[in-house]
Amino acid sequence: MARELITFKSNGVAIKGHFYKPQGVKPPYPCVVMGGGWCYVKELIQPEYAGFFVKAGIAALTFDYRHFGESAGEPRQHIDPWQQCDDIIDAITYVSLRDDVDANRIGIWGISYAGAHVFPVATYDSRVRCIMSVVPMLDGHYNMLRANSNVGYRELQKIIADDRVARFKTGKHGTIAHSAHPHDKPSAWPAPETWPVFKKFKETVAPNHEHWTTVQSVEYAMRYNVVPFMERIIYTPVLMVTSAYDDITMTEFEVPAFQKIPCPRKRLVQIGGDASHMSLYDNPNHLDLVGRECAEFAKQYL
Repeated sequence: MARELITFKSNGVAIKGHFYKPQGVKPPYPCVVMGGGWCYVKELIQPEYAGFFVKAGIAALTFDYRHFGESAGEPRQHIDPWQQCDDIIDAITYVSLRDDVDANRIGIWGISYAGAHVFPVATYDSRVRCIMSVVPMLDGHYNMLRANSNVGYRELQKIIADDRVARFKTGKHGTIAHSAHPHDKPSAWPAPETWPVFKKFKETVAPNHEHWTTVQSVEYAMRYNVVPFMERIIYTPVLMVTSAYDDITMTEFEVPAFQKIPCPRKRLVQIGGDASHMSLYDNPNHLDLVGRECAEFAKQYL
């Protein structure tokens, strides 16, 4: 794919991204702004999904959120979901001002944590023409309760409480692993299958990925709930993709939440069989199914 390294500012912070252009298509192009999940950098799985849009004649933008990858911002590896929503909105503004993009044909795509971000972004940004949400983390409190045992959740609450005191005294952020086996060490997402997949990406195409974050990022995640925003999506077409068995962002929560979206132009796609959260990253068949569904949806509404 033809790829252009780009820079834009989000609240004054320099954001680095990649702009992918479709070949054999006359500009201005429709465009999908893409958002990655927890601790993602722009090279992690997003180019694979961007390829489906480009093949469909649609440009795609991937970028590093502030505090991550090649983008600026301190502290590093710090995730404030509302700041990430602002980064997505500013990415929309960036592409809307490009001469080779049709500002009236912009969609948004998000996976995992960003699968949630797309709902508040679309609620407040009328420029969004369609929404694509892949295995979204919709309610952080429910997600953390479900992902941790009672004992694990107590331990996580203590880590957060201790970090509040330490940060108050020193001004410095404590850190925690992105994911780990729950028997090994505390992590934001205690799923043992997560790190091996991210490790493969880090060793191949996404060396800037770091598999840790600030403890306060976890606290922010526990406060984050986008279901009220889903209930405000009245006009904008929505595609949600879930896995038959997802105990990282919780299929049993995603599906009922999807039903609360009032827009009649909505589509729920569940990848069946043995599909899980991480299989949409490392199973070529599952990735192909999701990519084709997203590209077809974007082509229909952009």
